[in-house]
Amino acid sequence: MQTILANSGLEVCTIADFPHVDFEVEETGCTYAENSEFKAVAAVSLTGMVSVADDAGLEIDALGGQPGVYSKRFLGEHTPFPEKMHRILHLLKDTPIEERKCRFICAVVIATPDGKKILCDGVCEGIVGWEMKGEYGFGYDPIFYLPDLGKYMAELPPEKKHLISHRGKALAKVKVALAELFGLMS
Repeated sequence: MQTILANSGLEVCTIADFPHVDFEVEETGCTYAENSEFKAVAAVSLTGMVSVADDAGLEIDALGGQPGVYSKRFLGEHTPFPEKMHRILHLLKDTPIEERKCRFICAVVIATPDGKKILCDGVCEGIVGWEMKGEYGFGYDPIFYLPDLGKYMAELPPEKKHLISHRGKALAKVKVALAELFGLMS
């Protein structure tokens, strides 16, 4: 997030820049937007500054939308992502390509000290691949296949991924919203 917003014309800090702040927010929402809002509002209350927070997940049609909003907690929050991905690949091992549709979804909330909340979202469509492939990215990127590019998300270098990913699309909207909020639009 910090990398994508770096050229926004604003100083971008992370919660790590506030070492005196104990920032732990439970993601108890039923939607990505709710979880993002919880985190953004908590960050505003702790820092007194405009805050940006996101939540994202992988939705797989053949699994009824799972892991979805529980993507990070799928098979347990402390289960490593390679184990989660192996499980998904196993569950879909006999699933034909036309039934492997999935998407990454990201919701980003900008929260202001005066209580304003702005939602920006992004979606990236793909299919669940047949193996884990690639060295870039994180989370489920190694099993997310992009048919139009003939590559897995984890095979894309960050600058290319940021242009097409769910988070990149949502943060492009955030840049515009922040520019409007801070009067940086010409």
